[in-house]
Amino acid sequence: MSVAEETIKKQAAERSPAKTASLLDRALNFLSSVRFGVVLLCILVALSLIGMLIIQQNVNGFDAYYASLTPAEKLVYGSLGLFDIYHSWYFNFLLLVLSLNIVLASIDRFPSAWSYISAPKVKATRGWLLNQKQSAVLEMSGESPQEIAEKIRRVFKANGFSGRVFESENLSYAADERGNKNYSEIVSRKNLYVFGESGKWNRLGAYVVHVFLLTLFLGHFVALQTGFDADVRMMPGQETSEIQLIEINLDRQERFAVALPFKITCTDIEQKLIDPKGSIEINNTLDWRTQIRIDDPVYGATVADVSLNKPFEYRGYRFFQASAITVGSARTMTLELTPQNGGQPISVNLARNGAADLPDGTRIEYEAFFPDFVLNQGKPDTRSADYKNPAVVLNITAPGGERKTAYAFGAKLPDNVPIGAPIAGYKWRLTGFEKSPLAHVLSIKYDPFNAAFVAWYIGGFGLIGALCFVFFISHKRIWALIEEKGANSYEVVFGGNTNRSEQAFEDKFKNIIDGAANRTNESS
Repeated sequence: MSVAEETIKKQAAERSPAKTASLLDRALNFLSSVRFGVVLLCILVALSLIGMLIIQQNVNGFDAYYASLTPAEKLVYGSLGLFDIYHSWYFNFLLLVLSLNIVLASIDRFPSAWSYISAPKVKATRGWLLNQKQSAVLEMSGESPQEIAEKIRRVFKANGFSGRVFESENLSYAADERGNKNYSEIVSRKNLYVFGESGKWNRLGAYVVHVFLLTLFLGHFVALQTGFDADVRMMPGQETSEIQLIEINLDRQERFAVALPFKITCTDIEQKLIDPKGSIEINNTLDWRTQIRIDDPVYGATVADVSLNKPFEYRGYRFFQASAITVGSARTMTLELTPQNGGQPISVNLARNGAADLPDGTRIEYEAFFPDFVLNQGKPDTRSADYKNPAVVLNITAPGGERKTAYAFGAKLPDNVPIGAPIAGYKWRLTGFEKSPLAHVLSIKYDPFNAAFVAWYIGGFGLIGALCFVFFISHKRIWALIEEKGANSYEVVFGGNTNRSEQAFEDKFKNIIDGAANRTNESS
């Protein structure tokens, strides 16, 4: 075997990769692969869709949904954790593995992306430039190469590229008159390069996306592990210092109480309607408002309003307006009292759970409101949730201390109806009222570290911005190599590429070539 053959085989052996990589290397390569990350992301999206289709146990209306399922569905959904999928072990495990994939992929690929910024390619050979998707060759003469380079740099700048000029010395063999190389004589030639680029930071856009994705995942995980979600029904006058959470154990639904470090009292509920004469259903609603008072043994009393677009935060607890129990009630009422012995009627404004005093000392206290009044086995009740026969039940205390119950109806009753008989010397009538639902449902989210806020606001909006930066900005590069071809004759080889938006870059490249040619023609 010749020395040349041995040398070639030795070099080939040095360049050939190892036959088998270690188990650790293969595992890391698999964990950091983009395909694996995309598959994990698709699985998480699918699980999130399941969580949207199957009502979760912390969502209002879960009780009715759970009761509608068959025993088999309850068993399957419960055993798979589908009623609380975002707290399931496999969902959190997939989040952890995907986060690891993002970190490893970033570590693996970041150095090459950073090299575009720290050590950009500013020089290129003629063959490499002509091999780019966008390339062109111009013949120029009548000026020095430095002047040509400066004009090209200005064209780059005019088209939004940073322009820099570089000089390089190339060594080559001299040629005789016939064009044959003279290997005994080496000629030194200086070539000028003009390099321009724009949007170079776009190369790091993917890693900005990774940072905000990890922020979303971390915030979501911390919020799930340290907090909880619960719903609480609030009626004016109702107070509570604990809330109930639901837990599914296979096919059994279990509830357990969670104590609050403070007491919540509902002082008022209000529903702003599009049409005040219409129903109190969701399609006729502008806003719900719930006023609560928090009595904290440490910080004292706090009064807050919770509405649709105005949640309230207190000591890591966030209160949201979730829904309403749309059984008709009244927030305020106007009563007309006609004296039994004659005289001018008296108008009285009464609030829900409120009281009012008459000039003669009679005290009126709110007891209950029925939108569609009916007597059921001798007791007041409502036939429906609609305002078909509204009536308010009142407790009346006469000046002498005698207490009686009065009924004020919206409809005018005949004089001989017993339920409309005078009470405490007055005939009672309901002349107007402000519609309001029976109760509001507040969603309480406990997040002591504000992890959800960080995840959704910082991570979410940051991710949107990062994706816009990645997809709407591209890294464009262009080179110009100026070579001397003869006395005052030069050839300029242009080449350029971009990492996206090829069509837009092609138009930009043509503008640059036209601009360079026009500047040369003007000077000559």
